[in-house]
Amino acid sequence: MNLLALEDRYGARNYKPLPVVVERAEGAWVWDVDGKRYLDCLSAYSAVNQGHCHPRLVRALTEQATRVTLTSRAFHNDQLPLFEKELCEACGMDAVLPMNTGAEAVETALKMARRWGYRAKGIPEDRAEIVVCANGFHGRTVTIVSFSSDADYRDGFGPFTPGFRTVPFGSLEALGEAMNPNVCAFLVEPIQCEAGILIPPDGYLRAAADLCRERNVLFMADEIQTGLGRTGRWLACDHEEVKPDVLILGKALSGGFYPVSAVLARREVIDVFTPGSHGSTYGGNPLGCAVAREALAVAAEEGLAERSAELGAWLLEELRTSLAHPDIVEIRGRGLLVGIEMRVPARPFCERLKDLGMLCKETHDTTIRLAPPLVIEREALEWMVARLREVLGS
Repeated sequence: MNLLALEDRYGARNYKPLPVVVERAEGAWVWDVDGKRYLDCLSAYSAVNQGHCHPRLVRALTEQATRVTLTSRAFHNDQLPLFEKELCEACGMDAVLPMNTGAEAVETALKMARRWGYRAKGIPEDRAEIVVCANGFHGRTVTIVSFSSDADYRDGFGPFTPGFRTVPFGSLEALGEAMNPNVCAFLVEPIQCEAGILIPPDGYLRAAADLCRERNVLFMADEIQTGLGRTGRWLACDHEEVKPDVLILGKALSGGFYPVSAVLARREVIDVFTPGSHGSTYGGNPLGCAVAREALAVAAEEGLAERSAELGAWLLEELRTSLAHPDIVEIRGRGLLVGIEMRVPARPFCERLKDLGMLCKETHDTTIRLAPPLVIEREALEWMVARLREVLGS
């Protein structure tokens, strides 16, 4: 059976994956249908920080699945309160609203910020604005692509949702100029992953958070890809000791097992939601909560943030000293989140690496993104560097 042909025949063509069909996975490695082993250097965009098929997560999923999987929020369940407590305590936040996917969590945060703007800040009805960053990525719903600066994400999907102001990422001056009295929130990724692993200037997040508090604007951090240890700290905001007013999580919150996302906020902010004002049938379901609780425990107890910091520093230094391809523009990263920016399209390099047993993906056409599971061993990273040296050496 030709699985690639079947997918091409019956599936929508909104992705352009590398031609490899994964059949099973464990830790940092995956195997295709022919039994060939590959090192996963993408981690499902950081959803698999804990590694593929972590045995503790397998056990949590299967044990909960034999008890109860879904109640809807029409009733209470015994996993949701524990999940809410453990997540809030892990992130130092007051309260949480659980959802399923990252885009849902962003939409939830946008709704919350607008209602807060009207009810707490006194913005005139239907005049609230949210400041966002150019080249940011927060999902692909109609509202979210309305403020995307990527033409491919917007092409053919208008009319667009109003109420957003775009500023350059990393420019504190532009952020200050954009904050008129109708601005209720600033939505930012601490590191722009889809844009090519773009890291803002040192001190930017701290200064932006301070500016938001000066102007009575919510500082909303989208840590869907950067959170839970990926960058070498529990949250990427922790690098500058920034506590957001609103924190958005997803991906690694589920360990790659079951879609779980969350919006955490100060109590007075999240309390703008009242019964019936927002919801999700699956949000906060017992199966997802049980998995997320164990995913959080694994990340903390196995020291994944610390591993990322130590191994990431070694990896970045190795790459910068051993790769000398003439088309490399820059190698940048934080923790086990690294981008190799090229002057030419990155896809052919990713295809060559795939042939050598290493799976990674281009982002923004010219950047190779490297984000292996945080459980990866040093030996596997050394193997990865050798493959990269073979493809991107001098």
